[in-house]
Amino acid sequence: MPKDNIYILSNQHYLGLIQEQLNGISVNNILLEPSRNNTAPCIAYASYKILKQNSEANIVVAPSDHFILKETDFLDKVTQALDYTSTNDALVTLGISPTRPDTGYGYINFGKEGMNGVHKVAKFLEKPALEKAKKYLASGDYLWNAGIFIWSAKSIQNAFQNYAPEIDTLFTKGNEVYNTDAEANFINENYPKSPNISIDYAILEKADNVFTIPADIGWSDLGTWASLHEISDKDTANNSLSVDHLHLEETQNCIIHLPKGKAAVIKGLEDYIVVDDSKVLLIYPKGNEQEIKPVAAKMVASYGEEYL
Repeated sequence: MPKDNIYILSNQHYLGLIQEQLNGISVNNILLEPSRNNTAPCIAYASYKILKQNSEANIVVAPSDHFILKETDFLDKVTQALDYTSTNDALVTLGISPTRPDTGYGYINFGKEGMNGVHKVAKFLEKPALEKAKKYLASGDYLWNAGIFIWSAKSIQNAFQNYAPEIDTLFTKGNEVYNTDAEANFINENYPKSPNISIDYAILEKADNVFTIPADIGWSDLGTWASLHEISDKDTANNSLSVDHLHLEETQNCIIHLPKGKAAVIKGLEDYIVVDDSKVLLIYPKGNEQEIKPVAAKMVASYGEEYL
């Protein structure tokens, strides 16, 4: 894919980091959000900007914190989805074939009857309790929701018009300035007015043209500590360690990440996350990691975004 067709969406605070890590991506292709408004507004922004450039464009939306082992299989599935969305008014998601009853992912209930490997989505489901996750896995009727979406620019615009008109109205106002020098000012002024809502809630759980392609691509969402632990190198006690100086006793199945040069002495922990990023020290049970996000939100409310 030409680099000119790759857009990076992120918060304004991370421009320098993006340029450092993604050498060769033009600054014009880094779309900076002035506020944290979840995935629906940022996808709308990018989609309407692309639509202005090319009304026939097909779009792949992929989170940046994913780990994919089977790259060839992944590209095959994306190509399959693009072929489908180029000739159908469809919103397609790659559904990951589950390998365990994971409670950290959302699930997709899909119809077994499909056409050329593309299946109608029956329902999106929130992160389940363990017993329910076990039932999902046993039934074979559920996939993990990876948040990887494929659709045409026209189809996603139609979806915003039908199911999220507030977002559509806001970003349609930018049609005269997208891909011009006036775009940044428009986004800085108007983007914070958009609702804070995910693409799942705004569109996918409402639309009737949502499909999925089951995919076995060696996928892991590195947005969870459990998934990071799973793919990391581990010691003989199944600890994932990133630390220069450590004395460890009677500790197993833990994730321990400390800043360079930091030393630690740890004894008697099992299934814990221990992370020190120099600003915040996190010590939390691995099995309760879904609580970390709301706890972090409380930290931000109390002490400011520098602790996020």
